[in-house]
This record gives sequence, C-alpha cells and structure tokens, in this order.
Amino acid sequence: MQKSIFLLITLALLLVLSCSENIYQESKKAYKKQVKTLGKSLRNIQPDSINNQAFNVIESQNFSLRKPNFIIIHHTDQESCEQTYRTFALQRTQVSSHYVICDDGTITQMLNDLLRGWHAGNSTWGNVTDVNSVSIGIELDNDGEEPFSYAQINNLTWLLKNLTEKYKIPKQNIIGHADIAPGRKVDPSALFPWKTLAKSGYGIWYDETKLDSVVIDSAFNPKKALKFIGYNISNLENVIYSFKLHFNPSDVSKTLSEKDKKILILLEDEILKLK
Repeated sequence: MQKSIFLLITLALLLVLSCSENIYQESKKAYKKQVKTLGKSLRNIQPDSINNQAFNVIESQNFSLRKPNFIIIHHTDQESCEQTYRTFALQRTQVSSHYVICDDGTITQMLNDLLRGWHAGNSTWGNVTDVNSVSIGIELDNDGEEPFSYAQINNLTWLLKNLTEKYKIPKQNIIGHADIAPGRKVDPSALFPWKTLAKSGYGIWYDETKLDSVVIDSAFNPKKALKFIGYNISNLENVIYSFKLHFNPSDVSKTLSEKDKKILILLEDEILKLK
C-alpha cells in the first residue's frame, strides 16, 4: 500500500516537472520567434505617406539600438521564484520583467535588456508616460510582508552596478513600481531598503543630518515638490502614500507630516545637485 502511494506521488511530481519544462520550452520557442520577427521588421524602412504621397527612403548607416534609461524595482507578491517564472512564461498572463532575483540571491534574466518588457503597466514618471518603453524591470521574490534577504539585496546591488554602468542610467532613475503607479501599486513594500541602496549609489535619499535644521517656508508647496521629484500628482493622496512608502516607510499614510515636508525639501536639493 505504502509502495503504491509513493509511486503515485512520484508520478505526480514527474508530471508537474514535465508540465513546467513544457511551459518554459514553449516560452523559449515563442521568444525566439518574436525576436526573429522583430529583427526582420527592422531590416527595411516601411515608408509612411501623407496625402497618398509616400515618404522618400534613404537609409543612414549611423545608428544603434535605443537603450533603457530607467530601472523599476518590484516585489513579486508570489509564493516562490518558480511561480514567478511560470507567470512570466505563460502567454495568457501578458506580464514580464527583465530580471527576477530570488530570496537566495539567484538572478534569472527573462528578457534581453533592449526588449520592451511588460512590467510597469499604466505608469508615469515626470514627462515619461510609457515607462515600459524606457525601462528595465527587476522583480524581487517577496510577498510584500517579509524582509528582503541580504543575499537578494547584495545581488540586486551588483546587478544595478552592471546595468547603470552599461547603459549610463542616472541613479535618480532607479525607482519603485509604487512611485510610477500611485494608488495602483505598492511595491516594493515599506520593508525595502531604499536608504541602503542609495548609500551604494543607486537611487536617491535625503541628507538625514540636515533634517532637524530644515525650515519650512510659508511659500513651500509640497504638491509642486512631489511633481518636481517625478510623481504624477493627479491623485495627491495616492502620491503621498507612494512617496512615504519610499522615503518615510515608518510612517506610511496619505497625509504629509512636518517631517515629510522637510524630506521633500531635502530631496529637491539632492535632485538639483544632479542636474
């Protein structure tokens, strides 16, 4: 009896593994096909026309591929890396990200950096309204309620170093999904170590030593400051929540405190230094 049960369990596990392999093989095949089709579409210029008059075509030899200028950090809100791999491999989900970093630090690349991933959704940052087209998405295996492991953050830092050097991405352009989609997304969670990351040179943080000495002028406009940083201020309460999730995670709410206003002033200073 026990032998029969063991056999059934073994067969079930083999079936699950086989299905997973099939999913990844199908995804790999579709990936190569789509990249090939994309490559073919770039070989020739298909001229448009105005008033039934086609554009002239003279090919220039001076070009390169467009490069990403933002990095968006997410947490997966799933149970495991394996579940995330499956989610990104299945066509019906219509979501993807360039990298997935597991709790043990394992890094898996799922898209070429120069391909447009489907990780940001309906998002805005500054004047950028199609974040997917200009960004690399990095997913961290985390359910949103647990701390991010040392191995995960350590390898994230290594990956950010590699990507920012390769594509000359400014440190202020390393942001979270919640920053670009206030009210719609809350990842990475308040447990994500933005301050630690900024100390390593990735993302921005404010000078905490100046916090007590900041004087809030009567003319200070927090809404204008949030917009200056990059937030879409169409829904102020949601923006405040996302801002605090990133820069004041110990006091996340939809209301600005005096400390929050001081942080905004200091962040404006940091950004001005970078311009």
